[in-house]
Parts: sequence; structure tokens; C-alpha cells
Amino acid sequence: MPIRFDVLTLFPEIFHGYLSQSILKHAIERGLVEVHLWNFRDWAKGKRKNVDDRPYGGGPGMVLRCEPVIAAVEAVQARAQPPGHLVMLTPSGERLTQRLVQELAQHPRLLLLCGRYEGFDERIRILLQPQEISIGDYVCNGGEVPAMVIIDTVIRLVPGVLGKSESLIEESHAEPGLVEYPQYTRPREFRGLAVPEVLLSGNHKQIAQWRRQQAWLRSQQRRVSCSGSQPESPPASREAHPHEDHCADRSDSQSGYKVFPSSQTSS
Repeated sequence: MPIRFDVLTLFPEIFHGYLSQSILKHAIERGLVEVHLWNFRDWAKGKRKNVDDRPYGGGPGMVLRCEPVIAAVEAVQARAQPPGHLVMLTPSGERLTQRLVQELAQHPRLLLLCGRYEGFDERIRILLQPQEISIGDYVCNGGEVPAMVIIDTVIRLVPGVLGKSESLIEESHAEPGLVEYPQYTRPREFRGLAVPEVLLSGNHKQIAQWRRQQAWLRSQQRRVSCSGSQPESPPASREAHPHEDHCADRSDSQSGYKVFPSSQTSS
């Protein structure tokens, strides 16, 4: 059963290029992922289809109104089963981490609520009770780019999406606080910088030990630069994966995709 994303936004066209590229494109074509796009404005009433208004109490910008947003969410939830796990993309939400991505990947359906302008009327949050997620301590122009980040990170954990599932084991943040080791490819030497000899040795145990050590060193440098904390002792080395190949080709030759842009009016 594929994982399904329902993206609710004022600007679904932002996603068209993103959905037609790379790993996501292949996953959609292979039936592993579904992405449905929905426009809040299709549930707005009146001749002008207004979805926003000035904030009570004054202040700059506009605020997304309750009626069209809640009507859109409830209608989209009813389009398929299960109704899905609702996520609101907001700078005030919980920080996105790999642990949180793993939790999101357990849901068969995710509804991603993309804000704009000065954000959502507070009653939307109170009534719908979404999980609130932020991709970092900064502000984007809207929730569309954060929604793409959610999709991008979650689909990597869907079985069959990546060409080699082993690549998930040693990449950055697969273990909390640990970033990935340096990678090299051809040529063996470039502008005086040579590939470390251990990677050319063919000794997978030594390669695994070197990579583990380099990952630890990079992680400690990152930690010190961010917090000033002192390095801990390096972790024990792991045995090389029986299928590990430091020259593995991770390309994916499949092509084609299928997107589900849905422009529906509320009934």
C-alpha cells in the first residue's frame, strides 16, 4: 500500500516541478507514493473566493480564515480512508528531526497544511488539533517548501523508494547526533587532493572502521561549533556490511511519474 500525501495550499502549482523530478518522480510512477494537491480557495464562498482577512486588533498582513481552511481539511479527509494524520507547517511547531521523520513515516496518509501570509486563524489549530511542525528556527514565505521537506524526508523511509536500502543505515542522523563520513569518487587525485588510501584497499573491515571514525570526528566538530561542548570518546567500530561496496552505483534508471493534482469544490 503506498503512502499518501494530501497537500492543502493556496499555491498547488509550486509543487508541479518538484513532483516531476528524481526519486519522488520514480516513487510515484512505481506506485509507492501518492501526492494529491488541494487548493483552499476551492472551498471559499462568495464571488471573490476570499480565504484571508485583516487580523482583529490590527497589525500587518492578512490571516487565513477558518471557514475555507476547515472546510477543505474536512472534505479532503473524507475523500479516502484513513482520514490521515494532519500536520500544520508553522515556525512555532516542533523542530523536525530524523526521529520525528521516522514517526511520520509510520502513517499511511499525511495531510500537510501549508500556511501563508501571517498564518492561520488560531481557531483552526484549536478545532483541528494538528501536529505542528517547523523545519527550523526561521520563517519561510509559506508552508509549501516545508511540506516538500516533509515529503522528501519521509519517502526515503518507504520500502523500495531508494535504490539501496543500505544507504539509510550510515547516512547523517541515522543515529542521533551522528553525521555521515566523507565520500569520494573518481578521479583518484584532484588539485593535489587524493582519495584516502584505505578506500582503495578493498579491505571492507578497515574501510568500515575508517568511515566510523570519520563520522564521529565530523559529528564532534559539528557539536563543538554549534554548542561549544567537548568531544566524547569515539564509538566502537562496526563490522562492514556484507554487501558494502564503496564504489556502489546509486543511480536509478527508472523514469515516469504520476501526480494527482486535485481541484475539487466542496459539496
